[in-house]
Amino acid sequence: MRELLLTNSRLDKRYDIVRALGRGSYAEIFLARDTVASPHSPHYEVVIKALNVFLQNDLDQDLERTLVENFQNEAIALDRVRHPNIISRLGHGTARDLNGTVFHYLVLEYMAGGDLQQACRERTLTPRSAFGYIEQVCAGLRHAHSHGIIHRDIKPSNLLLTKDRSTVKIADFGVARVHQSDAPITRVGTNIYAPPEHSPLSVVTDERPSTGELKPSADIYSLAKSIYTLLTGEAPRFYANSPVTDLPITVRNEDWADELKRVLSRATQDDPNDRPQSIDEFWQDLTELRRMIADAETATSVRPKLHAVPQPRISKGYVALAPRKPDFDTSRDLRSRHPLIAQNAVKQQDAAQPIAVDAAHQPMARVENYWPHSDDTPNGRTAIHIDLTDGADADAKPKRLRRMLSRAAFAVILLAMFGGVLYVTSVYLRSANVLPTFPSLFSSGQMAKATTDVNLRAGPSANSELIGLVTRDSRVRILKTDGIWHEVDIIEQGRQLAEQTNAGRGWLNGRYVSVE
Repeated sequence: MRELLLTNSRLDKRYDIVRALGRGSYAEIFLARDTVASPHSPHYEVVIKALNVFLQNDLDQDLERTLVENFQNEAIALDRVRHPNIISRLGHGTARDLNGTVFHYLVLEYMAGGDLQQACRERTLTPRSAFGYIEQVCAGLRHAHSHGIIHRDIKPSNLLLTKDRSTVKIADFGVARVHQSDAPITRVGTNIYAPPEHSPLSVVTDERPSTGELKPSADIYSLAKSIYTLLTGEAPRFYANSPVTDLPITVRNEDWADELKRVLSRATQDDPNDRPQSIDEFWQDLTELRRMIADAETATSVRPKLHAVPQPRISKGYVALAPRKPDFDTSRDLRSRHPLIAQNAVKQQDAAQPIAVDAAHQPMARVENYWPHSDDTPNGRTAIHIDLTDGADADAKPKRLRRMLSRAAFAVILLAMFGGVLYVTSVYLRSANVLPTFPSLFSSGQMAKATTDVNLRAGPSANSELIGLVTRDSRVRILKTDGIWHEVDIIEQGRQLAEQTNAGRGWLNGRYVSVE
């Protein structure tokens, strides 16, 4: 087993690695800071999930290809089910660590509020706050299932909270069923939360045959076991691979205990056909329990509205558009197509090294990007030009580089001077009424249509507060224009949204609307 060396490094000329967060069977997790983002941005801190095939002791070509495919499928699943209550992928790449080991990575949003497992240990959840999280998880799972994705590992530790702990998001789609053709059903998940059809503890027998098909009811089973933990504060260890038949003594005297036991017992049946078959059905089954818990707390607060379908909650920084789709290769493919990578992997002097300076001001050592198909993208990626020459003219390279830089700087200065002259001239001619002024492309009162889902903000800036969402094909009236931003009234949404999560007027980016 060989861990990646990323301590005190800058990944892909952009992400400063802060510390390691954890490690799984095939990936390492790091907290990083995005040097391109503003320190006030919700995505200034991000999670780097690095695929490390060398964590497997018996690595072979077929196993490596499987791990790479699973890693890519996780990115595909996250993009397909992009939702306010599902962890978002922010980017991806391929790089090498300080030892020269080539690896792939995903950039995910960082949830600073911890997970629901931690909240249960801290005893900070009331039944009402727990159901606020449960509704958001149901909304996320409902969206995932509608796109053919089965998570297969729903549990409190995979339900992550934002820093203010107001929003929960489903994480870790590493074992998700992405394709309908995925077969046979593999044994994955956490023993006490996984359903019998894919639990590692489950054994197929005549009494408990294999279902042969993975359905949304598998996630409903795991969600029900998670609800047991959220409402009782204890994990359902006594009911691993079996239906819930009773509750801990600490909650048996609650008015809602019998109803909770009924709902959980039905949702955790061994036969998937005996459980609710969709999140909508499960949510309806929870109606009486939700009402009882709301009534139990009306003495101190206003009773919340019981929604017919689970409603999402949009946190600051959520963007509906997914980044560029990744296309990862195995290390053998990379070496065969780009021999320089194999050479650098065994030469320590070619790998980035940490710089020994004063510890209080120690800079991040750079980890060069070895993704051969990279190009300039909005995600901050830069193309890598691989030099395949030998070292005979190594001394001449710095001179050539200096000449190129000086010529480039001279060209930039000339262009800047020429642009300045043109600007001053145009200002003078317009002030003298020689040149006409041109009206804005968008006029006040014009009708337009959204070409995709676009965030609605309180002001004309990407840093303004997020107040809602304008869906694709929505009709809006443009009220005011400020650069590329337009203040609009929403006339008609392209699809139905929850009223309490959406404003009727706000600012949106003009690149995503077209005039009718």
